[in-house]
Amino acid sequence: MTLGCKVNQFETETMEGLFKKAGYEIGRFDEPADVYVINTCSVTSLGDRKSRQIIRRAHRENPEAVIAVCGCYAQTAPQDIEAIEGVSVVLGTKERSRIVEYVEQAMREQRQIVGVSDIMQAHTFEDIPLYDMPERTRAFLKIEDGCENFCSYCIIPYARGPVKSRQPIHIREEAEKLVRAGFREIVLTGIHLGAYGRDLAPIACGDGTERKITLADACREVLSVPGLRRLRLGSLESLELSPELFELIRSDERFCAHLHLPLQAGSDPVLHDMNRHYTTAEFAQLIEGVEREVPGIAVSTDIIVGFPGETEEMFADGLRFVEKMNFSRMHVFPYSRRTGTPAAKRKDQVPEPVKKERVHRMQALADRKAEEFHRMFLGKKMRVLFETKKDGVTDGLTDNYIRVYTGSAVTCGEIYEVEIEKLYKDGVWGTAAEKM
Repeated sequence: MTLGCKVNQFETETMEGLFKKAGYEIGRFDEPADVYVINTCSVTSLGDRKSRQIIRRAHRENPEAVIAVCGCYAQTAPQDIEAIEGVSVVLGTKERSRIVEYVEQAMREQRQIVGVSDIMQAHTFEDIPLYDMPERTRAFLKIEDGCENFCSYCIIPYARGPVKSRQPIHIREEAEKLVRAGFREIVLTGIHLGAYGRDLAPIACGDGTERKITLADACREVLSVPGLRRLRLGSLESLELSPELFELIRSDERFCAHLHLPLQAGSDPVLHDMNRHYTTAEFAQLIEGVEREVPGIAVSTDIIVGFPGETEEMFADGLRFVEKMNFSRMHVFPYSRRTGTPAAKRKDQVPEPVKKERVHRMQALADRKAEEFHRMFLGKKMRVLFETKKDGVTDGLTDNYIRVYTGSAVTCGEIYEVEIEKLYKDGVWGTAAEKM
């Protein structure tokens, strides 16, 4: 069971591969099993609560089972996890490569095994090869772990530790496996993806100088794999966009014309208090540069409302700023108090009813902005990688991250040219013309 982000999803898939390699059969989480693995999230208090509920559910399903809990919540609050009845193994955000070993030790010795260590002392990327292919149409490929930004609201730097990058040669090797397995799209993921390469040794240049390895280098490794149809990036910080990256997006048609750039707040005082290192004017200028460099690109974002000290005037400034931006999609979250972060200690917390009302208003704006973006593509033909099918309707994503639904006979995992006809649900409806 996975909670949380795409990085967590990837890490669960690597652990599934380790168990399969050791001879285990992977079952559904809602069925009786000998071993339950729960990969937790701690971005919000809701994630913590869901994790605890799922652990207790597994114990009720089979009180004799080994329950292994790992991930961000286990890293930041191991004592909380250890105290839950039925938990046999507690791992944090490292040493997942040893999960089978820990599970079998717990079985053998009939005692609780705790493998959580000081994540701030972890300086090497835990490179676990993919021993089994994920059962999805898009493949996530984790290339970086850790974050050193220390935004005042965020627990993740304390859960993931410093920046750790995967070696470029290993990125290519894993990308080759995924393409051979039939994946049409690879999504590069990381906790602080734009910091990729910061910790790696520099590359020697032909003129005797050296240069740092960057995210553009990781992208080139994946794009060099024959047979790849699409490359997409996970969440990036706007300040870390480089001319090299723009050139790749602009020049290689396989690079998806979509960037997820978290804004977090549309008010300068709130951004300052969040320890975000830009102003709204600087963010707008960066987005303008993105749109100029790559015409037609989709930019999605994250917004947190109800941050401590956010007044109604600050929130209104945020609404006005977002109104001016051409966001294709917005993920709106209420601020969640995380023990151990600077923001959690503030006395000027925004009341929950006020946060809820502000989420509603910002989400209404987000829905309208998404509809405006989708309308731009009505009557056009777009390439869609189809993913899931239910009740005769298949859906998938364009390269600029529009959800497309169709009643046409299409195969999941394949790319089709689709004529977009109308708005539908959270995206659009279209008719598939031909497989690409």
